[in-house]
Amino acid sequence: MRHNTAQMACATSRWTFHFTPTSASWLNAVEGFFAKLIRRRLNRGVFRSLVDLQVAISRFLADTNSTPKPFVWTADPNRVLAAVKRGKEALESIH
Repeated sequence: MRHNTAQMACATSRWTFHFTPTSASWLNAVEGFFAKLIRRRLNRGVFRSLVDLQVAISRFLADTNSTPKPFVWTADPNRVLAAVKRGKEALESIH
């Protein structure tokens, strides 16, 4: 028997699902930043202590912040608001 995500969420209280619109550009930026941190600094690193790991992350942040690239919003605000409205309507129709 196949279960969808909503059925699984109702069947257990261990998980809480949160709706995140696909238009959440800021979330994509944050996700990209952590992927870059992992790929460029943490994947092949050897950290003998928590302090070594913290130093590596701090160095990555300092290097990244030395040449900042500002986020430029490219999405059409009307499309974003329409997507939010559709998401809200979809959530309200479930409950």
